[in-house]
Amino acid sequence: MNYTKLERNWVMYDVGNSALVLLNTSVVPIYFDAINTGASSAELVTAWANAQTIASLVVALLMPILGSLADFAGNKIKFFLGFFLTGLVLCLAQAIPMGAMPFLIIYVLCTIGLNSSMTFYDAMLPDVTTDERMDSVSSSGYAWGYIGSCVPFIVCIALIMLGPSLLGLDMMLATRLSFVITGVWWLAFTLPLLRTYKQRYGKELAPGETPASEVAKTFRGLAATLRRIAGDRALLIYMVAFFFYIDGVHTVISMSTTYGTSLGIDSTQLILALLVTQFVAFPSAIVYGRLAGKHGTLRMIMIAVFAYVCIVLFAAFFLKTAAEFWILAIAVGMFQGGIQALSRSYFGKLIPKERANEYYGFFDIFGRYASVMGTLLVSVVTSLTGDPSLGVLSIGILLVVGFVMLVKLSRMRGVA
Repeated sequence: MNYTKLERNWVMYDVGNSALVLLNTSVVPIYFDAINTGASSAELVTAWANAQTIASLVVALLMPILGSLADFAGNKIKFFLGFFLTGLVLCLAQAIPMGAMPFLIIYVLCTIGLNSSMTFYDAMLPDVTTDERMDSVSSSGYAWGYIGSCVPFIVCIALIMLGPSLLGLDMMLATRLSFVITGVWWLAFTLPLLRTYKQRYGKELAPGETPASEVAKTFRGLAATLRRIAGDRALLIYMVAFFFYIDGVHTVISMSTTYGTSLGIDSTQLILALLVTQFVAFPSAIVYGRLAGKHGTLRMIMIAVFAYVCIVLFAAFFLKTAAEFWILAIAVGMFQGGIQALSRSYFGKLIPKERANEYYGFFDIFGRYASVMGTLLVSVVTSLTGDPSLGVLSIGILLVVGFVMLVKLSRMRGVA
C-alpha cells in the first residue's frame, strides 16, 4: 500500500513516541527499582501500579473536556503540541539525578504529557486518511512504531550494558543518558507531522461566540455527547467492551517488567525479551491490519482479546523463569499492536468525523479509566495477598468481561 506524505508523517509520530513507551515499560521500572533501595518485591509492584493509576486517572479526567475544545478548527494541533512539549521536557528531566519519589513524580507527569499527546494524535487519524485506508494506516503506525523504537532502544541498552566497561561510564549515568537519547528521537520524528498536519474536520465558532464561552458550552456538550453515545447501541456496547479488554492490554504492558523483576528474573533477560516483543509486534501489526480487511475488524479484535486471556493465565500460573518470560514477550508481541491499532480504527469508523476529538476524548477516558482499574486492581490484590501472581490473575476477569461484550456486539451486527 502506498501512503500519502501526511499518512507517512502521521505514522512517524508513532515511531517517535514508541521509543519512550518502550523505555518506560523496560528500563524505567528497573531504574526505579535500583534507586528505590530497601523495598520488597510486593512494594515495588504496588508503587509502580499506583504511579500508572495516577497518570491514567489524570489523563482520563482531562481528555473529554480538552478533546471537545480541540475539535474546533485549528485547535487540535495546539493541544497536541502543548502536551508533546510537556512530555518531552519531563522526559529529559528524568536524566537529572534524584531520589525515588521525585523521580516517580516526574515520571508520572511525563507519562501524562505522553499519553495526552497520543489522544490528540489518535484523533488526527480521520484527518489524515479515509475510512477505507484507516485500518491499514492505523496498523502501520503501531507496526513502524514497534520496529522504529528499537533503534534508540538498542543504543540505550548498549550504552547501559557496555558503557561502564568501554567508556568508563557509571551504569546509573548511562541509564540517565538514555532519557536524553529517547527524548531527541521523539522530537526528531514529531517534527514532520507538526510541519504538515492540517485539521480537515472541525467545529466552527458561532457568531458572537468566544473561546471563553465555548469552555462553558463544552461541559454541556460533553453531556450531549454522552447522550449520543448512549443512543447508539452498537457504539455503547463497543465502548463498554473496550473499557474492559483494553484494561488487560495496558496493564499487561505496563506491569510486565515490574512483575518479572518481582519474580527475580535478571534485568538483562527482561530487557532483551521486551526487545524481541517489538520485533515480533512489527509484522504482527501489519498482518493484523490486512486480516481485518479480509475477515473483519471486529472479529480480529475478538481473537486478540481471547489471546490476551490466555497470556494472563500463562503469566499467573506458569511464568517463573527467564525462558517463560521470553515466551510471554513473544505472545504479547503477536497481539499487542493488532488489538491497539484495530481498536483505534474501528472506533474511528463508528463516530462522526467532525467530532472526532470529542469522541476520541471519551474513547481515551474509557481506556484510561480501564487502566486505572487494572493497575489499581493489581495493586490492591498484590498488597492484600503479598503475591504478585494473584494480582496478575485478577486482570483476566476484566478481559473475559470485555470478550463477552464483544461477542454480544458481533451478534448484533451479524459478524458472528
